[in-house]
Amino acid sequence: MRYPVPGRCPVCGQNLSVTKLACVHCGTSVEGAFELPRLARLSPEHQQFVELFIRSEGKLNRVQEILGVSYPTARAQLHEVIRALGYEPSGSDEARPQSLSPERRRQILADLEAGVITSDQAVQMLKGEIA
Repeated sequence: MRYPVPGRCPVCGQNLSVTKLACVHCGTSVEGAFELPRLARLSPEHQQFVELFIRSEGKLNRVQEILGVSYPTARAQLHEVIRALGYEPSGSDEARPQSLSPERRRQILADLEAGVITSDQAVQMLKGEIA
C-alpha cells in the first residue's frame, strides 16, 4: 500500500524535505535534499479542494454545487488555499465590508427614491463605503 507524501512534520508542523527517491521499476535510488512543491505541502483537505477546483475548470459556482455549499463559502475555501500557498488573495473578503441585509438595501433605495440621499451616496452605501 502506498501512502501520500506528508508535506508537514507531524511533530513541529514545519515543511518536510525528501531525502531519498527510488524507482519502483528498476530500483534506482537518488539521495539528497529535495524540496516538496508548494501544492504537496498543502493539507489533504486543501489538496482535495484544489483538485476539485481544477476539475471544475476554475468555476467556483461548479465547486459550490458539488460541495453543496454557498458561493461565499466556496470562495472562502479558495482563499484559505491561496493563503496556505503563501499568497494573499486579491480582493480578499477581509478587505470588504459585510454584505448589507436585504432590509438595509431596501431602505437605501427608498431613501434614494424619496430624495433623502443622492445617487452617489446610495452607491457608496450599497458598496459599504459609508454608513
